[in-house]
Amino acid sequence: MRHQQRSKAMKFKTYSPKAGQVEHQWFVVDATDQTLGRLASKIAQVLRGKHKPTYAPHADMGDHVIIINAEKIRVSGRKADQKEYHRHTGYPGGIRTTGFRQLQGEHPDRIIKKAIWGMLPHNILGRQMLRKLRVYAGGQHQHAAQKPQTLKV
Repeated sequence: MRHQQRSKAMKFKTYSPKAGQVEHQWFVVDATDQTLGRLASKIAQVLRGKHKPTYAPHADMGDHVIIINAEKIRVSGRKADQKEYHRHTGYPGGIRTTGFRQLQGEHPDRIIKKAIWGMLPHNILGRQMLRKLRVYAGGQHQHAAQKPQTLKV
């Protein structure tokens, strides 16, 4: 009898953040001499919002991230010589393969974006999170007006 009375009186509600309640911060990360996978996993956590106590897997809780010096990223072992990136043109037999060193010389930002995309959900929410990522090959970025904070990785 007492158990039924107590269970009716105790009601707990799960906190679920609303889209308007989320405050997105801006962070800047220097990729100089950072290992690709370790950097990508930390950035993916920040983009998802897992570093916040109000994290919810169904909502976009993450922050904006600016990565500078993408051309100075490094990989361990022999990955610089062996790692390959594949894409498809959409035509039959249209698979295209590019090596790590070639892609690093031509488009160093794509290396980091592809690594981070692999760690985000592959759905609409994940694409929304990826839009908050900005990667620059050099040391300059154009987001000084947002007053980004430095993020230690």
